[in-house]
Amino acid sequence: MTQLHPVSTPRPQSAFTRVCALTEIPDGLGVCALVGGQQVAVFRVGERVFALGNRDPFTGANVMSRGLTGSYGERLKVASPLLKHGFDLETGVSLDKPEVALPVYPLRLEGGEVWIGLPD
Repeated sequence: MTQLHPVSTPRPQSAFTRVCALTEIPDGLGVCALVGGQQVAVFRVGERVFALGNRDPFTGANVMSRGLTGSYGERLKVASPLLKHGFDLETGVSLDKPEVALPVYPLRLEGGEVWIGLPD
């Protein structure tokens, strides 16, 4: 008998999970995806895509995907929708308290699809 596994089955750390088409993420906004049991905030700024942890480390709420994107000098950032703390989209580091950071998830784009992996 063949056993089928649902798409949400946890995968090895090196595996990537398709989360959506790039066109499903409006420019300048984020969406939330569940990858390996973790909530991931996925942002699109132009043709660039970023994947960070969805949990705001200052409040503990899973809201980062609802944050506003913008810039901080030359750096792209997302501001938490609750207390407005800013985080670097590339590194996840807080712009207000550098000792605090969001996890950064590896991602890749293939054929217009967004794929997210688990951090090492």
